[in-house]
Amino acid sequence: MVFTSINFLYYFLPTVLILYFITPKKYKNLLLLISSLLFYLYGEPKYIILMIIEIVLAYFEARLIEKYKSKEILIFSIFIHTLLLCIFKYTNFLITNVNSIFNTNITLLNIVLPIGISFYTFQIISYLVDVYREKVKAQKNFISLATYISLFPQLIAGPIVRYETINKELENRKQTFNDFSYGITRFVIGLSKKVLIANLLGELCNIFILSDEKTVLFYWIYGISYSLQIYFDFSAYSDMAIGLGRMFGFHFMENFNYPYISKSITEFWRRWHISLGSWFKDYVYIPLGGSREGNIKLIKNVLIVWLLTGLWHGSEWTFLIWGLFIGILLVIEKLLLNKYIEKMPNILKRLYTLFIIMISFIIFSSENISMAITNIIGLFNFNKPFVNNFTIHYLKDYGLLLIISMLLSTPILKNMIVRLKENKKYNKILNILEIIIVIILLIIVTAYLIDSSYNPFLYFRF
Repeated sequence: MVFTSINFLYYFLPTVLILYFITPKKYKNLLLLISSLLFYLYGEPKYIILMIIEIVLAYFEARLIEKYKSKEILIFSIFIHTLLLCIFKYTNFLITNVNSIFNTNITLLNIVLPIGISFYTFQIISYLVDVYREKVKAQKNFISLATYISLFPQLIAGPIVRYETINKELENRKQTFNDFSYGITRFVIGLSKKVLIANLLGELCNIFILSDEKTVLFYWIYGISYSLQIYFDFSAYSDMAIGLGRMFGFHFMENFNYPYISKSITEFWRRWHISLGSWFKDYVYIPLGGSREGNIKLIKNVLIVWLLTGLWHGSEWTFLIWGLFIGILLVIEKLLLNKYIEKMPNILKRLYTLFIIMISFIIFSSENISMAITNIIGLFNFNKPFVNNFTIHYLKDYGLLLIISMLLSTPILKNMIVRLKENKKYNKILNILEIIIVIILLIIVTAYLIDSSYNPFLYFRF
C-alpha cells in the first residue's frame, strides 16, 4: 500500500484515524502497532515475519546492552541486523559479480527486497547504539518499541526517525487541533507534490529513455527533469510522513531544506535527505574519527561513508560509483576548492552546484555504467542535433511544469507567504485560502489517481 493510493487515502487512513481518536490513551500505541503491521502486511506479506523477528531481537538486545554495558553485545547485535539487511539486499548482486569475474554459473536466489528494510534496520541500529551510549534508556514496553520501529507513516521510505526523537512521545503525546490541521495540510502538500509534479516529471523522463530521437537539448531536459523528479518524489514522501506523524502526535525531523539553493556540494548534502546524512555522520563518520586526525584520515572516512551511502541506496555498481563520485567531490571541496568557491558570485556557486548534482543524478538514475556515460556525453555531444521537432513538442508539453517545479524547489513562495502572514489582515485571509486550496488539491489529486496508472515511488527500491 502506498500513500498515493485510493485504498490508503479513503479507506485505511480514515479508519485508523477514527479508531485512534476513540481509543483510550493506554491502547493508542497498540492500535498504531496493529495498523502498521496491517499496512506492511498489505504490501509485503512474506516479510512481515522478518520485521517482527528484528523487532523482538532489538528489544532483548537493548535490554542486555543496558544491563551489561557490553560493547561486544552491541557489535554482535549490529552484525545480526546488518547481516539480515545484506542477505536480502546484496546476495544476488554478489552472485552476479562472482559469476562475471570467475565465469561461474551460480543460480540467482529468489530473493525480493523487503520494503522499508533499509530504513527500519538503520532505526534499530541507532536505537541500540544510543542505548549503549546511555543517550536513551532501553524501552521496557515491547509494544512501544515495536510501534516505534514499525510506525507506518515513516516505515516505507523514511525519514529515518531516531528513538531519542520520539521516545517521550511514545509514552506521552498530545493531539492538538493545531497539530492535526498542520498534519493534514503538510500531508496534502506532499501528496500533491508527488502526484501532480513528481509523477508528471517521471513521465517526461520515461519518454526520454524510450526515445530514439535524442538531441543535446533533450539530454539536458532529462538531466534537469530527473533531478527535479527525485527531489519532489522523495521530499513529497517526507512531507506526507511528517504530516501523518503530526496527526498522531509525533514530531518527526525535517528531511529536506531546499537543497537546490545550495552554494556548494557540501551544503547540498546537508540539505538533502537530512536524516540519512546525519545518521551516517553520527554512527559512522564520527566513530571512525571524522576529520580530527588529519587530511588522510578525513579522506578515508569521507570515502567510506559515501561508498556505504551508495551501497545503502541499492545493489548496483551505478550506486557505488555515484557514492564514490560524491565522496571524491566533497573531499576536493573541503581540501582544495572551498577557498575559491567562497570568492565566486552566488549565482556561479549555485550553477556549479546544480550542474554537479545533475551529473550525479544522471549516474544515480542509470541502469548501468554504459547508460550513465552515454547520458553524460549526450549533454555535450554536438555531433547530434541540438534540437528537433520531437524535442520541441515535449518541451511545449512539459515546459510549464519544469518552470513551476524549479520555482517550487526554492523557498520563494514559502517566504512570500511567511511575510504576508506577518500582517494580521492577510494572515486571516491566507488561513481561509489555505483550507480552500488544500481541499481543491485533494480533489484534483484524487481525480488524477483514479485516471492515471503511473504512480511509482522512486525510494521504494532502497
